[in-house]
Amino acid sequence: MDNRQQDHGPSSVDGELEASILQLLASRAATSSICPSDAARAVGGADWRGLMEAARQAARRLVDAGEVEITQGGAVVDPAAAKGPIRIRRAR
Repeated sequence: MDNRQQDHGPSSVDGELEASILQLLASRAATSSICPSDAARAVGGADWRGLMEAARQAARRLVDAGEVEITQGGAVVDPAAAKGPIRIRRAR
């Protein structure tokens, strides 16, 4: 069953992506960052590419919650304005 198209709040896949982002960051040095594809791969396995936008959205929700920051070129950027490759790091 595909839960990605629910109308009532985040799906279980969304929750898995958020948890994966936090877990991946917790397993790395405090100054490290991850790519959204790392979380997509952890949750989606061989079908990870289809989860890329969902992973980016999960990162945006975690920014809103104060858990992480989204960066480009090492600088924190507004998630709504970020175009192209992004990195995710713990909030500082």
